[in-house]
Amino acid sequence: MIPNIPFDTEDLRAKDNKWIHPWEDLSALGQQKRTVITGGDGVYVYDSDGNRMIDGPAGMWCVNIGHGRGEMADAIAEQARRMSYFSPWGVTNAPAAELADKIVSIAPDSFNHVFFTTGGSTSVDSALRFAMFFNNVLGRPEKKHIISRHDAYHGSTFLSSSCSGKERDKNYMDFEEKLVHLLPSPNPFRRPEGMSVEDFCDAKIKDLEDKIKDLGPDKVAAFIAEPILASGGVIVPPDGYQAKCADVCRRHDILYISDEVVTGFGRLGHFFASKEVFGVDADIITSAKGLTSGYQPLGAVLISDRVLSRLSGEGAKSAIFSSGFTYSGHPVACAAALKNIEIMERENLMEHVREVGPYFQERLKDMLDIPIVGDVRGKGLMGCVECVISKDKKNPLILDYEIGNRIDKHCQELGLLVRPMINMCVMSPPLTITRGQIDEMMDILHKGIEMAMEDVRKEGIWEG
Repeated sequence: MIPNIPFDTEDLRAKDNKWIHPWEDLSALGQQKRTVITGGDGVYVYDSDGNRMIDGPAGMWCVNIGHGRGEMADAIAEQARRMSYFSPWGVTNAPAAELADKIVSIAPDSFNHVFFTTGGSTSVDSALRFAMFFNNVLGRPEKKHIISRHDAYHGSTFLSSSCSGKERDKNYMDFEEKLVHLLPSPNPFRRPEGMSVEDFCDAKIKDLEDKIKDLGPDKVAAFIAEPILASGGVIVPPDGYQAKCADVCRRHDILYISDEVVTGFGRLGHFFASKEVFGVDADIITSAKGLTSGYQPLGAVLISDRVLSRLSGEGAKSAIFSSGFTYSGHPVACAAALKNIEIMERENLMEHVREVGPYFQERLKDMLDIPIVGDVRGKGLMGCVECVISKDKKNPLILDYEIGNRIDKHCQELGLLVRPMINMCVMSPPLTITRGQIDEMMDILHKGIEMAMEDVRKEGIWEG
């Protein structure tokens, strides 16, 4: 149980308004009235007024083992007392060495080396820089172009954000546009009217083939892809799409980077989903978030033997991968990751997700009986509800950002946090969620969407 500690919500909000948050709307700077989260226990979080809510987004796709794990706190504290930090440049530390070995043991067979970073963005940035470094060492300095997709999200560094394809995140920001190229989104919900899902899949593979042909295979370094486009709206590409893209890349000697920052560490019922779920034989895999369940910031890049073998020995030409971070392999973060993986294995969380995931998806489909809901989609413990003007036209609801915010507001009042994203709400609860808690979550979500629908109907914004 969370201790009953009194909080002054308005005082905290006033102080919080001195913090420029990620994705801060500067037109409302200093005027925000954010919910103040003060505690967590399992799948639930508590706000500063004592209200309990299901943590629908699991923080941000990351609190996979749930909140308030005492043994995680103990492992972090114990390591901090023993040794809080030391430089990863000339020496190593025990937790980082142990974690590298553990990750290799649960990774696909072809991955035997890991590069530690500070989170998802720096994992992606490091993977992209490695792809360029790789081609420089091989004497191919022109092979630098990167292909990504619209609706993708890969991070907030300059290079990783350049590979992100969420159009509204591009507002007033600068990006690398000469080397990064975005393909059309592989979202089956938005396929042309009358086109089968199978034909749509073929068309998306052709998009990749055509872009490679247009740029020249000798110019393209990498294709980066989330197995499921998470922040773009939990977009699940057609069956077979990911593996076919990997085959195209292999045929043209292009590195396939599988961005598993969200889908890794249990979200789809496996520590790594690329091979197990989608049949993708990736060259590089990025991870973060669920690696520590959000208890500490940490990321990792796995590089396949197939890639590293081309740079080892004489092939390395004395090249040094001059990239890394002060907190690479941070001992406290690595200790948290080791304990996190231990908990996941001991409690059979991978098996649990494979068991309850289908039920989660089944209950999600209940939302389709609400008139403003155009699509529900997901896999494992990832889900999205997309609101539209009409189920036939599929156009986003006129209120745009506001409809997601209204759903979130009503759901919070009913006991559920969702993550509003324009006309969508995405969910990725802690992996420990039970069938009963899934029912509780979906019942609240259904009612919250209905209440938001009534709001816009009464205001004359929607006449469905």
